[in-house]
Formats: sequence, structure tokens, C-alpha cells
Amino acid sequence: MKSVFTYLTVLSMVFGIMAFECSSAELTDAKSYIQQMQFDKAKESLLTELRKNPTSDEGWYLLGYLYGEANNVVRMTEAFEKSLSISKKFASQISESVKYYWAISFNNGVSNFNKATIASTKDSANMFYDKAVADFTHAIMLQPDSLASYTNLVYTYLNMNNVDEAIPVLEKAMTVASSPDVTVMLGQIYNEKGAKLMEHYQASKNVEDSVQSLEWYGKAINVLEKGRTKFPENGDILSRLLNAYIGAHKLDVATDAFRAGVEKEPKNKYYRYNYGVLLLNSNDYTGAETQFKKAVEIDPAYTNAIYNLAVTYLRWGTHLKEDMAATGNVTDAYKEKINLAIPMLEKYLTQNPKEPQIWELLGRVYVHLGMQEKSEDAFKKADQYR
Repeated sequence: MKSVFTYLTVLSMVFGIMAFECSSAELTDAKSYIQQMQFDKAKESLLTELRKNPTSDEGWYLLGYLYGEANNVVRMTEAFEKSLSISKKFASQISESVKYYWAISFNNGVSNFNKATIASTKDSANMFYDKAVADFTHAIMLQPDSLASYTNLVYTYLNMNNVDEAIPVLEKAMTVASSPDVTVMLGQIYNEKGAKLMEHYQASKNVEDSVQSLEWYGKAINVLEKGRTKFPENGDILSRLLNAYIGAHKLDVATDAFRAGVEKEPKNKYYRYNYGVLLLNSNDYTGAETQFKKAVEIDPAYTNAIYNLAVTYLRWGTHLKEDMAATGNVTDAYKEKINLAIPMLEKYLTQNPKEPQIWELLGRVYVHLGMQEKSEDAFKKADQYR
């Protein structure tokens, strides 16, 4: 997984020496050393000052400034917090410093992430990813309400295939700001955790795997239901919510939830689509047809609904044929439903012409209906794009 990060414009940080206000000798020396850029000597003077006077708000502020110059964000933050706990005299300067070093940390993270994605070896990539993790962690420390820092740290962890480290970052980000992207990512990770544990259960029959799987799906449902309330027009949230309900074996709950969504927002194509998927998987072909048709009416270019409407007709026709076979009276009536799938598949392919599996499916439908020439053309297209 790669992601495009944006660099921030960073203004230069200028340290302005304040007027000497009956400063101690150590503070006076420190300011002079800073002006001369003799930072080691300045630090030594400040540490002496703070041993003598640990409540020196200016001393802690200046020490924080020096730690910032040394790119020691952790110690800088600690020193600034000490200064602010004593007084707010340097609050403005500290605020500007924090903004400046946040932008530096953020941009360093972007740079290291991008270097990792183009690194020639795995070891080099991991080195740059580790640096990006440290940079974005520092950015979060400096501005805990900056959502961009959290999401970039998550992308870095995901590119490292370190999903477990990404989870607490996303969970924290959820408390910082309402974001559909964060909701989708966290819900997806929860779903994937649930699915993986269910696979383990099916292989091992270890009941604990099944229990934990349902717990992860439950977390996904909780997060995505909140997201559905805040972002009802977000199709990614709704599709992942549907997957979570299916994984948790709560189809009845899901059906009720999406039916209610359709009733509340009849022009919401995503509610229509997901409700249609549930009905289709319940073999309610009439209901599924209605929902997918409505979704396509709302958005004629909604390819997911177009494709699933075609699938509905294909399954419907196959079901009718099986029912006829069971009675020993097979007629061509079932072909009427299968025939309805053709314009839907053709419409889908006008928008997505390079999908070989859809051309293959259309070719098989043509064969089934005796459209030999069209089937040959469809199979050629499938081979062309395969």
C-alpha cells in the first residue's frame, strides 16, 4: 500500500533575544551563546541556571529551544511543558516553535516514507519506514489534534505490514476528529482481523478463534455504525458495515438496518445497493432487482449496482431452471431472466472495458442464449485484456 503525502510549507524559525530583564548571569550567558550559535555552551549555562532555579520559566523555554535545534523533539516538548507549567510568559513563542517543529517532523516523515517506497532493498526500505514512524510520532506529540499526522503514521505502518501497530493509532485518531477515511480504515482492519481468525477456526476448530473473530466483527460494527450515522452517503463505510454484519452472522440485523436506511433515505444509492446485496444473498430476486434498479436510477453510472443487477438476473434465471428441472418440465421461460442480464453487463463494460472476467461472463451468457457471433467477440475481448 502506498499513499500520497503532502509536504507542508515551513516558515523559517527565527529566535529573537528578548530584552534583558534582570536575568541571572547564567541566563545572560545562555542568550549570548545562542546569538553566537554556540549551543553547547548555551545548554551548559541553562542547565546550571535550572539547577539553581528550577522554576525559571525563561530557562526552560530557552532549553526547549536548544533541544529543538538539536532535533530532540521529546526533550524539547518536556522543557516547553515545564516552562508553561510555571507561567504563560513564553506561551506565544512556544506555540510558534511547536508549529514549526511539527511541520519539520511531518515533512521529514513524508520524505522518509517516499524514500522507503522507492528503496532498492528491503533493509533500506525498513530503515526509512522506521525513520518515518519516528517523525510522524513526533508530529503527533507536537500537535495531538492533527489528523494528518495520525493517518500518515497509519499508512507507514500498513506499508510495513505492521497492522497491529496501526490499530491503536487509528483508534486514537477516531477521538481526535470525525473522518470517513479513518472510519473506513479502522473498520476494514477490524473486519480483516475477524476474517483471518474465522479462517483459523475453520481449519483448527479452535472455539477461541471463533469467539475472537466475532469480537473483531463486533468492533467493526460498532465503529462503522457510528460512521454510518455521521457519513450516510459514504459507500465505503456502508459496504464494510455490511461485510461486518455478514462476518458476525447477523444477516437479520443487517437487513433490518439497511431496510431502515432505505426507508429513511430512499435516494441514497449506497443504502439501496447494500440492501439489494442482502436480498440477493437471501434469494429474494424480486426485492434485489428493485433495489439495484433504484440505485441505478439514482446514479446511472453506479457500476456496482449495474453489475449486481446483472448477477441478480443470472441467478434468478438459474434458479427458475433448477425449479423446472425438479418438476421435469423445463421450458425457455428461464432464459427471459438471463436475457435481462445482457444489457446490464454490456453497460458495465462500456464503463470498465478492460475487465476480462466480465467479458468472459458475458461470452458465456451469449453462448447459453445461442448468440454465437457475439460470444466469440466477447471471448476475444476477454483474451485481449487478460
